[in-house]
Amino acid sequence: MGVVYEDVVVIRHAEKAGDPTVITVNCPDKTGLGCDLCRIVLLFGLSISRGDFSTDGKWCYIVFWVVDKPTTKWHLLKKRLLEVCPSYFSTSEIDYYRPENQQPKQPDVFLLKFWCSYDRKGLLHDVTEVLFVLELTIKRVKVSTAPDGGVMHLFFITDTRELLHTKRRQEETIEYLTAALGDTVISCEIDLAGPQLTACSQGAPFLPSEITEDIFSLELPNGRPNGFLSSNPVSVTMDNTLSRSHTLVRILCQDHKGLIYDIMRTLKDYNIQVSYGRFFASSRGSCELELFIMQADGKKVIDPSKQSALRSRLRMELLRPLRVAVVSRGPDTELLVANPVELSGRGRPLVFYDITLALNILNTCIFSVEIGRHRIHGREWEVYRILLEEGDGCSLPRKKIEEGVRDRLMGWE
Repeated sequence: MGVVYEDVVVIRHAEKAGDPTVITVNCPDKTGLGCDLCRIVLLFGLSISRGDFSTDGKWCYIVFWVVDKPTTKWHLLKKRLLEVCPSYFSTSEIDYYRPENQQPKQPDVFLLKFWCSYDRKGLLHDVTEVLFVLELTIKRVKVSTAPDGGVMHLFFITDTRELLHTKRRQEETIEYLTAALGDTVISCEIDLAGPQLTACSQGAPFLPSEITEDIFSLELPNGRPNGFLSSNPVSVTMDNTLSRSHTLVRILCQDHKGLIYDIMRTLKDYNIQVSYGRFFASSRGSCELELFIMQADGKKVIDPSKQSALRSRLRMELLRPLRVAVVSRGPDTELLVANPVELSGRGRPLVFYDITLALNILNTCIFSVEIGRHRIHGREWEVYRILLEEGDGCSLPRKKIEEGVRDRLMGWE
């Protein structure tokens, strides 16, 4: 018999307070499935404390133990997890791969445009929180403050539910925003973004060279330079003696939010398949992973140069999964946050949500925002450039801002 649809993703809630919720995924395998699942778990703001996964190359069985949150919408989480599992049919044979190999249809991009009569502390975070609740994904943001104090917001968004073209869904979104922002809202509109409007959403065409050389370096220099996020050493070792068909990768590192996603994203970009693995995060913040991997051709990673490249990239992604810096932009102060984009074109989830939350907690006001994609050193980056207001008691030491935003993004708050 084939697997019953409801059994593909099973969520078993904790029986007592403090215990983790267990998510089980049992479905056909595909390269990068672990990355896709971990990304959704991260998107819902959950942290994986332990994981086990195994596959025979056709079918996989994955178990995540996640730290529970009272606000988690479990039915939506299950739905999103199901959506990334490969298609299957109720037969006795393992013949569940999609017959077509075309890329999935890109979602429509909509422009959410609204004017506010004045700015206030936490306004942008309130907007991002509403969009998060409504499952609207932020692709680009442009925020501008007028001389009279009014603020124009342009949010380029996509709808996970694919309903934003309907009047009902647009009215729901405007209603939620109006309720969250109160009497500050002057007008609010939602339109399908055509090519001209989408072009307006792009960030500046280039970044200053002093920024790109320091923040976007892919080298691992000696010592611990400013900007490296881990105070603990990261160990990545490979062993080809323990398995006839797989390379064992052992990783010891400090835990951070999205750690498993960062590892699986890197392996997916290298077209590496994980056949078996386990992960454990201790209460002291250290993590241990063991992964049995193979290349796309079904062979072990034997080539020393390939081993070195993979080890170096894994260490880099664990030491600097995100780049955070507070720099000068003329006479003003700019917060710059960047994260690498998957080869599939998807950026890290909830980055802007965490940035705005951190600045809200730090009582630091935002003057303008630009989000854009840039190709630097052969990689595509999603770059957030946030101009900060430094008057009226909003000023903090730059190091304090940088550390506060970094800790929130890394889950160290």
